[in-house]
Amino acid sequence: MEKLVEQVWDYTKHAKFYSYRPNYAPKTIDMLITLAKSGDVNKNLKVADIGAGTGNLSIMLLERSCEVVSVEPNDAMREIGIERTKGQNIKWVRATGIDSTLEDAQFDWVTFGSSFNVMDRNEALEESYRLLKRNSYFSCMWNHRDLNDPIQKIAEDTIIEFVPNYTRGTRREDQRPIIESRKDLFDNIVYIEEDFYFHQSIENYINAWKSVKNPYWDLETKEGTELFEKISLKMSERLPKEFDIKYTTRCWSAKKK
Repeated sequence: MEKLVEQVWDYTKHAKFYSYRPNYAPKTIDMLITLAKSGDVNKNLKVADIGAGTGNLSIMLLERSCEVVSVEPNDAMREIGIERTKGQNIKWVRATGIDSTLEDAQFDWVTFGSSFNVMDRNEALEESYRLLKRNSYFSCMWNHRDLNDPIQKIAEDTIIEFVPNYTRGTRREDQRPIIESRKDLFDNIVYIEEDFYFHQSIENYINAWKSVKNPYWDLETKEGTELFEKISLKMSERLPKEFDIKYTTRCWSAKKK
């Protein structure tokens, strides 16, 4: 099969660890559903979930009675997502976020759950515009670790001990400037953020870190695996066996012009 990836992002080794990540804050998703319905409470939303991964956001959309088309280029991720959503109102498509292969103007909402940052965002906005019906919304969202949370601070300090130049990339950026730069496509920007706490064991917390793709520890290499093992060993020594940990769901939405 032809190998499809978003730029250089191949999540094959990371796919099985995605279930250890917290999902998005439910009230935020509820508010976004209301936004996407644009006042028509009885509207059945047809959603293109771009970069759907193993289906975390897709499942939340299905739980809220959306018809979902999930686009995911990575075979390992998509296979897990297909298994998790079997028998539901969803179609999985093997394609990338900037060339989704979906039909023009067929969707009430286009979503990017932790995926907008792994592709050319300008091209992703153009593709979203193409897919959306008139006056419909695009949304991109992430869960961000609260770096002031004591647990996260210990974890962050531990990583920096081993990786002094550690940065968190475009997923931490304010997405407003990139959306505003395409005022020819989208306007009426809406920003939502919501804090929540997620209960994790230390084992599951470290497994969640294995789902992270970054240039510092590549789990496909001996060096990357060894570095991650050193980091996780220190985390295990410094963190409790179980804890509640604070995250923030942050989401930017905009309406098709």
